[in-house]
Amino acid sequence: MKPAGARLPAGERRSSLVDAALRVFSTGSYSGATTAQIAREAGVSEPILYRHFASKKELYFACLDEAWRRLESLFDAKVAELGPVEAWRALGPSAMRELKELMPILWLQAVTEAGEDEEIRSYVRLHMRRVHDYFADAFRLVQDAGEIPADRDINAEAWTFIAGSLLAATADRLGGPLTADEFAAIKTQRRRWLFGTG
Repeated sequence: MKPAGARLPAGERRSSLVDAALRVFSTGSYSGATTAQIAREAGVSEPILYRHFASKKELYFACLDEAWRRLESLFDAKVAELGPVEAWRALGPSAMRELKELMPILWLQAVTEAGEDEEIRSYVRLHMRRVHDYFADAFRLVQDAGEIPADRDINAEAWTFIAGSLLAATADRLGGPLTADEFAAIKTQRRRWLFGTG
């Protein structure tokens, strides 16, 4: 294993910087995080960070894309292995957890900054739409297989899925008001509605 500050190929270094930034952003805030802090977390100097990313904002966008790439890859692999219905059964609860633990935290940080920054507003708006469209397509495959009633509005359901992850992330950040039992009840009721089981 190479020491943290050892010379790495550009792609590996960029990836290690994104990993470090994800750790920093996920435990703090966009405005509170500094490139110096992220560089320290990655075990490099700030000038090395700036060789790969022109700004904290550019690094933040790379973090958003990487967080989503990981989740999308997980879903794609499971769909290829099990098919859309069984993949959703296997991944539905963990997908919400994955979304709750990283993606919405990054989105919430962006919302805080968006009032002052059109570039962040625009980037995150498109990013959230891309995530929505992916889940809408996933729900549509499950609906086409007969597991979701035909009268369910798949586009609305995908937004509701994202909204649930944002609610959970908000509650986590605030230390409430949503309890674990309440969140579990929400998930149960959403699944009952979506799949027409109650």
